[in-house]
Amino acid sequence: MKNYTITVNGNVYDVTVEETGSSSAPVSAPKRVAAPVAAAAAPKAAAGAGAVKIEAGAAGKVFKIESKVGDAVKKGDTVLILEIMKMETPVVAPQDGTIASIDVAVGDSVESGALLATLN
Repeated sequence: MKNYTITVNGNVYDVTVEETGSSSAPVSAPKRVAAPVAAAAAPKAAAGAGAVKIEAGAAGKVFKIESKVGDAVKKGDTVLILEIMKMETPVVAPQDGTIASIDVAVGDSVESGALLATLN
């Protein structure tokens, strides 16, 4: 087991992760995670949408959409809120830009890595 301290949007979380013995074996899920990371962004083009993807960092349910297409956002502004493990987790803009698309609706269940929105 390894312990890590992770800071997300100014909040500090202690995380314990179990390592597996073989690199070819499937990776097991962490034993205990205090809070999942909310979003990851990849600067790749999405078909018919913005150039910057905003993806789910963990599986959850769309709780609230804070921005709409055409809104200007700054890095760190909340785009939407996911309910992950009964916690409201903000998904934030990875950089300054304009919302090009919102690809989910309130109540949608999303998997980790699912496209939530895009920015230009």
